Amino acid sequence: MDIDKNSAAKALARDMIAAGAVLFRPSEPFVWASGWLSPVYIDSRKVLSLPSTRDLVKERLAQSVRELYPGAGLIAGVATGAIAHGALVADALGLPMVYVRPKPKDHGTRSLVEGILPEGARTVVVEDMVSTGKSSLAAVGALRSAGASVLGMTALFTYGFPVAEEAFAAAGVPLETISTYDAVVEAALEAGILSPSDEDTLREWRRSPQTWKQ
Repeated sequence: MDIDKNSAAKALARDMIAAGAVLFRPSEPFVWASGWLSPVYIDSRKVLSLPSTRDLVKERLAQSVRELYPGAGLIAGVATGAIAHGALVADALGLPMVYVRPKPKDHGTRSLVEGILPEGARTVVVEDMVSTGKSSLAAVGALRSAGASVLGMTALFTYGFPVAEEAFAAAGVPLETISTYDAVVEAALEAGILSPSDEDTLREWRRSPQTWKQ
């Protein structure tokens, strides 16, 4: 990430913190659905409630697509968190959109991909946040199975876990994000929300979240 992108990522992190979309509890960790303990919780849906932050996210995600995937012909949002973000990006770019379910619906067409997906459509996947990458890459797999040509993924936020970076590389899916875990931690430190000892805890957790204990 170059200096300009780093500054932009940190500015967005400050907005997310101000919106209450980032919560820190190093001494009383959150429990993820996976069972992992975490000293931080990110709720990217909250940015949708703030028009100025929402517009910022929309433009930065859209700019990411413009710069990296100028030949994109379709936007695919990942349900449920990134359906709204995908719609915002598709609207900003004047492109059609589909969204991908985590599992087929249990009635009707039993589709995983909802919307009109032309065969070979040059598709960019929009995510809200990337942790291990498992659900994000499952959406990529569903799109490929349905006939899409997936160019890459752009997301609001990534934790930067090594396991995710390895998974995206193995799947051949480029990933660009407009804010990062590092940017969130740096912004919180600068705002005095975190202490140096909290920073040590957060860095230690990110190195091995699956085995981390408070």
